[in-house]
Amino acid sequence: MKVYSKMLTAIMSVLALMLLSISSVFAQPNWENSTIQVTGAGVAPNNAISAVQARMLARRAAVADAYRQLAESIKGVNVDAETTVENMMITSDVIRTKVSATIQGAQIINERDIPGGGYEVTMTVPIFGVTNSVAQAVLPKPTTRVAFPKPEPKVEPAPPVSTVNVNTTTTTTTTTTTTTTTTNTNIPANPTVTIQPTVPSNSGAIGNFTGLIVDCRGFGLKPVMSPVVKNTNGEAIYGAKNLDYDKIIEIGMAGYTTDINNVARAGSNPLVVKAVSLENH
Repeated sequence: MKVYSKMLTAIMSVLALMLLSISSVFAQPNWENSTIQVTGAGVAPNNAISAVQARMLARRAAVADAYRQLAESIKGVNVDAETTVENMMITSDVIRTKVSATIQGAQIINERDIPGGGYEVTMTVPIFGVTNSVAQAVLPKPTTRVAFPKPEPKVEPAPPVSTVNVNTTTTTTTTTTTTTTTTNTNIPANPTVTIQPTVPSNSGAIGNFTGLIVDCRGFGLKPVMSPVVKNTNGEAIYGAKNLDYDKIIEIGMAGYTTDINNVARAGSNPLVVKAVSLENH
């Protein structure tokens, strides 16, 4: 995924890029939480010789089902605009081995008996992180780090960004996640919260900004692990080659959200720009 921005921006930190989409909350993976979570289910076979054995076999089946779902979900993750994890696994034995290890290292965050002899296991794998993450398994380390292009001396900030009606996912949690229920929740059509640059429009975009928000609503943004931001001249101004590889693995290049109020990653004084088109989406 490559985003064309209305402006040339100042140098951006890997900690501070947010991409805003109008699409519904992502299913799996959950890009807002940077996790892949699945729930596997199993039932006891009819020939179990005891209640204890039946429970153990049902649990084993649930774990196997969760591993299968994780494998399918991870294979479908987009690394960039043209490549999925599955593509990389097909062409590289090393990647395939690393992804398999990531799946086997999934964390069980909840498990429970299902009335009638069944069992349920919920497992999760982080998309980013220094330990057992998808990013650690598939993102290659660049041979060299490329400097950011020089910022444009003067650009105009984008107009204020408002919230819209979206679908949301409600997750019930204790110390571990227990259930996840998808519901339709409307954000008010006439919101009171807006985000906009806190500098006059004639001062340009170079200032004490804490991050960048790229408003991609209306373009059908598809989240990827390694996005590229371009200016309207087609020049790449933000990509993996410009960033600290270790930070990319740890927290990712950008945050994705459908909620303009959920942009803490961009800091208290973000610069908001409106995407004019998407490339390779």
